[in-house]
Amino acid sequence: MSSSHVRTSLPVAAVLVLVAAVAVYRQQESPRPSPDSPGTAPATQAVALPRMVDLGADKCIPCKQMAPILAELKTEYAGKASIEFIDVWKNPGAGEPYGVRIIPTQIFFDRGGKEVWRHEGFLPKAEIVARLKELGAG
Repeated sequence: MSSSHVRTSLPVAAVLVLVAAVAVYRQQESPRPSPDSPGTAPATQAVALPRMVDLGADKCIPCKQMAPILAELKTEYAGKASIEFIDVWKNPGAGEPYGVRIIPTQIFFDRGGKEVWRHEGFLPKAEIVARLKELGAG
């Protein structure tokens, strides 16, 4: 190998290693919102609960239809699961950490904070209850 070929190959190899390292780092990064983000459970919560986050807006029709269901579930599952609503029209950046494409979007998290299921559109109460039970929020 000539010395000029080695001189051009070395920077190319270094760039490839750097790109690979960045790709590995990004793959390990979790897209979850930080504990201080709007709509997340407080970081000081003593007992981790299963969590459902509904991302919508108080003016969207399916979101309005889900509002009374969410209110009922908050009461019925108090101390068993966290039921949260984030208005992405009033808080435009709040949906970004969740990768919301349309509203409403419901995201279910296990006790460890890992996303386990996602739904877009209106979600009936029976389906929400079934998902919460699967997560141990009996």
